[in-house]
Amino acid sequence: MHKIRVAVLGCGAISGAYLSSMINRFQILEIAGCCDRNTERAQETAEKYNIQALSIEEIIADDSIEIVVNLTPPTAHYSVIKQLLEAGKHVYSEKVLAVELEEAAELVRIANDKNLYLGVAPDTFLGASIQTARYVVESGMIGQITSFHCSLNRDGSIMAEHSPFTIKPGAGIGFDVGIYFLTAMLSILGPVKEVSGITKTLNKNRKHIFVEKLDEPYEIECENLMAATLNFECGTVGSVLFDSNSIFLTPEKPTIVLFGTQGIMYMSDPNLFGGEVKVILKGNSEPVVVQQSHAFTGESRGLGVAEMAWSMKKGRVNRANKEMAYHALEILNGIVQSGETKQHVAIKSTFIKTPPLPRGYLDKSYLYSQEESGLAQ
Repeated sequence: MHKIRVAVLGCGAISGAYLSSMINRFQILEIAGCCDRNTERAQETAEKYNIQALSIEEIIADDSIEIVVNLTPPTAHYSVIKQLLEAGKHVYSEKVLAVELEEAAELVRIANDKNLYLGVAPDTFLGASIQTARYVVESGMIGQITSFHCSLNRDGSIMAEHSPFTIKPGAGIGFDVGIYFLTAMLSILGPVKEVSGITKTLNKNRKHIFVEKLDEPYEIECENLMAATLNFECGTVGSVLFDSNSIFLTPEKPTIVLFGTQGIMYMSDPNLFGGEVKVILKGNSEPVVVQQSHAFTGESRGLGVAEMAWSMKKGRVNRANKEMAYHALEILNGIVQSGETKQHVAIKSTFIKTPPLPRGYLDKSYLYSQEESGLAQ
């Protein structure tokens, strides 16, 4: 098997999940090395995973490296992705595509002009839970989907201590976490045509609560409350509510429910690859757990990279693609715009739903072979 060589740019907290999965789970990928502006952190990561520590110049100069996985903070995405695309590299990036919608549109244009793949997280919608939910919907089990509701509440002050980027532009509760819910709905229901919403930044000026920076002031530079109504092209209408001014629960207890003419479906946390899907059918009063129809029930960060690698080999559109990522970003920006203008906002972009993953072997944490359990299809 010809493997696709990959380099990772950014060795922060999420890099471990990506590297572990890509090295141990997906035989289509070969990790060439890692890079971080903190050279000590890059070297520590390289030693931990037995790969090379590289500079971005070395990554760009190495023609054998085909995909660069961008794990930098959102504020760096535009400049980093643009540099890599202009150097002829395929890119898979952590969410979001860019902070500004105009910048994201430019990245999409560059990728199209250069005939390059540009994949964007989240890829959790490729996991067993959301793929099973899509299977339930498309089977007609719960009838026509008329509406849905998604909500998440957390304590953003705790997140600010551990992940300071979450108080910066492009990393508010909607863009950093709500996008998992939004991507799940897009993957099941297709494009959105119109949004209306409200965003707020509550208690913008705060003080650190941890001992190291106790009582030092900081400012929240992004939204920490987002509520919206989404009108999908398929006719479904749904509501979303994302609030980081509540309490922190471990594990988090989000709500994601689809209401159909023949039943109701309860989904699990879309930030995870696995989790139960429950259904109540007409005439019943209690939900039952649906058996998982697809693979990847455990932590599988990098699944989107592996699927993109197979798409490159097969000459098809990758599932976690730039068009859906741009559409999701336009929806989030539309919600912000609606809150500012007090008007409904039409969504101009669209995307074509890619096929679901084939129903493969259930994930038992072994190496995937056999064409990556259907990823090649």
